[in-house]
Amino acid sequence: MHSPPRLRRVYDIAFSVTGCLRANTRVDVAWVVEARGLGTSGRVEALAITPGGGRVGSLLSGALNDQLAELVAGGGSGRLVELDVAELEALAAGLPNGGDVRCLLMPAADLPEGLWERLRNREPVCLVAQLDDDRVRDVALFTAETIAQADEDVARLFDRAVSGATVAGDTVTTVLWPVPTLVIVGAGAVAEALDAATSLLGWQVQTITDASSATGVIATLAALDKVVVVSHDDDLAGSALEAALSSEVGYIGALGSRRTQRSRADWLAYRDITDLTRVHGPAGLDIGAKTPAEIAVSILAQALAVSSRSSETARVLSPDQAIT
Repeated sequence: MHSPPRLRRVYDIAFSVTGCLRANTRVDVAWVVEARGLGTSGRVEALAITPGGGRVGSLLSGALNDQLAELVAGGGSGRLVELDVAELEALAAGLPNGGDVRCLLMPAADLPEGLWERLRNREPVCLVAQLDDDRVRDVALFTAETIAQADEDVARLFDRAVSGATVAGDTVTTVLWPVPTLVIVGAGAVAEALDAATSLLGWQVQTITDASSATGVIATLAALDKVVVVSHDDDLAGSALEAALSSEVGYIGALGSRRTQRSRADWLAYRDITDLTRVHGPAGLDIGAKTPAEIAVSILAQALAVSSRSSETARVLSPDQAIT
C-alpha cells in the first residue's frame, strides 16, 4: 500500500482502505476539518497510513504526511489533532503560506460499519464525530436515506451537496459528496480541450494513454463517472471500451470517423462484445462543433444530459452514426 504523495479524496482511497481491512491490517485515515491561514483546499483530501509506513493519498500536497505518519506509529484511537505547517514546509509543498491545521485521525476500523462500502460506491455520506477533549468517543453515519434523522444544522450542511467539514464545540461534522470522474483515453487537441473544459464543472479528470492503466482505472468507476475515448489506436480504445462496458460507468463516449468506429466495433466483436448501445459515438451533441474546444463542450453537454436522463438531447448524432 505505498504510493508517492498525490491529491486524493476520501472516495479515492476507499479501495485501498477496504483491502487493508479485509486483510486485517490496521490502517488509519486522516482528513482536514479546519485550516487557518491555508485556505480550504485540503478539506476534500484524505490520507491513509499503515503502521509500516505505507501511504495512499496526501494532505495539503504532502505538507502534513510525515507528521501524521509519526502520530500513527504511536498507535491510539481516533482523535482530533492540531498540526502546524511551517513556512518552509508550505513552500516545499507549493502552498502560498504556512498555517495551523486540525485533522481527524481515525483507525478506519473504528469508523461506522458500512462506510467504506458506501464510499467505494461513491455515495454521499455525512459523519458526525463527538469528542471528549481531543478524543473521538462516537461517530455517527448519515446517508441520503437517513439524513432526516440528523440535527437540523447537520442536515443543512449535507443538503448543500458539497464536501467540507465544520468544528462546533465538541462536534465535528464532515460531509463527503462525490464528484464525477472523467477518464479521457488517448491524447491530442480534443483530449486537452476536454481536460480544460471539465475544470469548470469541478470534476476530476484523468488522462490515460496505455491499455493496462485504462482497464484498471475504468474498472473502479461508478455510475456518476464518464469515459471518453479519443484514441484511434484499436488496442487502447478497444480495451477502454471493453472495460467501460463491463463497469457501471454512466457515460461512454467515443470519437472518430465511421471507419474508426467500425474498426473498434470489430475489435470488440472479436472478443464477443457486440452490445454497444451504451456507447455514444461519435460522441457529442449535434451543435455543429468544429474546433477541439467546441467538440469538448458538445461531449460534456451530452454527458450531462445522459446523467440527467434527458434522452432527447442526449441522443447520438443520428442512428446511422452509432458505433454499432
